[in-house]
Amino acid sequence: MLSSPPQIREIKWADVGGWTGQGGSLLGTKRTLPAKHVEKIAEQMRMNNINALLIVGGFEAFLSLLELITARGKYDEFCVPMVMVPATVSNNVPGSDLSIGADTALNAITTTCDRIKQSASGTKRRVFIIETMGGYCGYLASVGGLAAGADAAYIYEEPFDIKDLQANVEHLTEKMKTSIQRGLVLRNENCNENYTTDFIYQLYSEEGKGVFDSRKNVLGHMQQGGAPSPFDRNFGTKISAKAMQWVTKKLTETFRHDEGRVFANTEDSCCLLGMRRRALVFQPVVQLKDETDFVHRIPKEQWWLKLRPLMKILAKYKTSYDVSDSGQLEHVIRNRPKESDASVAM
Repeated sequence: MLSSPPQIREIKWADVGGWTGQGGSLLGTKRTLPAKHVEKIAEQMRMNNINALLIVGGFEAFLSLLELITARGKYDEFCVPMVMVPATVSNNVPGSDLSIGADTALNAITTTCDRIKQSASGTKRRVFIIETMGGYCGYLASVGGLAAGADAAYIYEEPFDIKDLQANVEHLTEKMKTSIQRGLVLRNENCNENYTTDFIYQLYSEEGKGVFDSRKNVLGHMQQGGAPSPFDRNFGTKISAKAMQWVTKKLTETFRHDEGRVFANTEDSCCLLGMRRRALVFQPVVQLKDETDFVHRIPKEQWWLKLRPLMKILAKYKTSYDVSDSGQLEHVIRNRPKESDASVAM
């Protein structure tokens, strides 16, 4: 809508054939927030008779929805149903446990870590320092580290200091005396402005001198490429279909027959569709503001932090794992229909 001339066209079924298996953003991406361009966007929505918005994206998409709902007071064009589908490898969108693309990136990180460890299968006493993406969100480093069997994963959400780094070096030194003489350390790109990947690599190299040597690797944008994982393909299809059902329902509810137009200005007409545990839930974006750390662009509470002690336990650190949250352990129980119900269904 902001390009000149605006690139707005109708997309039909034939235009999206094969998109499920392709990586990247075939619709295009733009990080520009709408606040400074609301008048132009409103004009284009009016000219093209746009009566609803489905926004696909990460934290910028979340901020965009907040700005568009604020602009409703000045422009009626934004008084339409608006819904966001979270899609970012960083998995840092408030209101959703998972985002489209995060699983694919996680697969790329785990596969790369496995290959790096395999490349050193004949080399003993070596530690790999690997930097992952994610902004300030440590999801990729933590869950990727758990999957790849990392000895440590440094993230912003869990502050660490030089004493923690020294403890990790000492732990790896002891590990080299066992039959497993390889180490793997992951670092989120923004976990600490001073303890950079180079700093940690040099520290491990110096402190481990004579015991093990170190190598570093910055994965970079390799985490964003490749074909989507089966989970992301199915998740994207499922969540988008549910979003379109919601849009269709809202259009019916908010259509004013006397005026011949759609008018939706309530909080629940501007939502984020996120996965909460195993359910897809529509949440008004204005209600998610209290759950958000806008400075660091992450949710204030993140479910995967409870998994981090598991990584330390598997790396043979002396620690405990909290299993008090029964929701993480409960099983899915499928209720079998009674014989009478089954006969009726037949």
